[in-house]
Amino acid sequence: MTSTVNETHQENFTLSLVRDDLLFRLQRRIGLIPAKGSGIVRRAVFWSLFAWLPIAVWACYTGRALPQAGNEPLLAHFGIHVRFLIAVPLLIFAEAPVQGVFMRLLPYFVRSGVMPESELPRFRTALTGVARLRNATFPWVAILAVVIAVITVSDVVQHSHEIIWAVDREGMSQHLGFGAWWFLYVGRPIYLALLLCWLWRVVLMFLLFGRIAKLNLSIVPTHPDRAGGLGFLEAFPKAFVLVVMAASAVLASRWAHDVVYHDVTVQSLRLPMIVFVILAVVLVLSPLFMFIGPLSRAKKQAVLDYGVLIGHHGRLVRERWIEEKAVRDEAILSAPELGPVADTTSLYAAVTSMRTVPMGKSAVLTLLLAAALPMIVVFALQVPVKNILQFLLKTLL
Repeated sequence: MTSTVNETHQENFTLSLVRDDLLFRLQRRIGLIPAKGSGIVRRAVFWSLFAWLPIAVWACYTGRALPQAGNEPLLAHFGIHVRFLIAVPLLIFAEAPVQGVFMRLLPYFVRSGVMPESELPRFRTALTGVARLRNATFPWVAILAVVIAVITVSDVVQHSHEIIWAVDREGMSQHLGFGAWWFLYVGRPIYLALLLCWLWRVVLMFLLFGRIAKLNLSIVPTHPDRAGGLGFLEAFPKAFVLVVMAASAVLASRWAHDVVYHDVTVQSLRLPMIVFVILAVVLVLSPLFMFIGPLSRAKKQAVLDYGVLIGHHGRLVRERWIEEKAVRDEAILSAPELGPVADTTSLYAAVTSMRTVPMGKSAVLTLLLAAALPMIVVFALQVPVKNILQFLLKTLL
């Protein structure tokens, strides 16, 4: 009976961060997303080519694509090609792992027993509230406003160096060609909107975990995952690995252009690369920090509780076998769940080693690798790959 109830509950406690929001509904309305399924491949190809192909065709037609067009033809601007042919598809393909993890692991709160049955109504309310935020229009108005602001600021301050290949020079004046206009007002906004979309989804995950962390969770301090039974949560940020890699690839490709064509040394880029990698990893992992409070409280209480239990058990053992006294309380000494002194000590060790953030090396290293891999490619332009690999091995090991 209990199993059936749990299965019913699990079916009700699901949430998608990538389906049914405004962008999803608009794409379904224009036919990019079929009635059944997500049309990920279709959308990745469409948005990638829609952003990049007009630029490439115009550059080829006007003779600005290949090196004979000048010192910096379109081909030399790696950032444009990486942004539209790699990053945009990655940002769309990223929907699949995020969708899979959320649909599979959110019900695990119920199945694992971490979410007591008394808290299920509040758990359902938390999911419903985040779903309403996901479906709201205002966040997308804000995203559109940010995109427009970025375009406006870049126009007022200075056009990007990335469009130098598309500038027509007539006397003392400069005029933007079609390729530049398409890049500035179509292609770049597509990438920026997708990136901001994922930033909003990270915020949604942050809000969801914040609400869940406020519930009366059934945390088990001796759980072997060393996170009180919440170790499965580290799979959520790991699902964002393609998003991190897409953003890193765009930034790295622009730096690669500077290294190849503007005599910039990779050593001078070391600090901004490190800052980006750290910020990207911390940003995606930050929703897990919402569980620091309940895990810390559970650990502090467990250290006291298990300290009392192990102390009592140890004193009885000493009285019985060292002092050779008659011990009245035999129950705790013969309890199979406690076992010998060595087992009770391991229980206390498990409590004291419990993490207060539900993540391990796997999540951190996965995201670090995704953020650092494109940067390593840039370093390889001037630093031997052997030296890079040796440095990475020393750092990781």
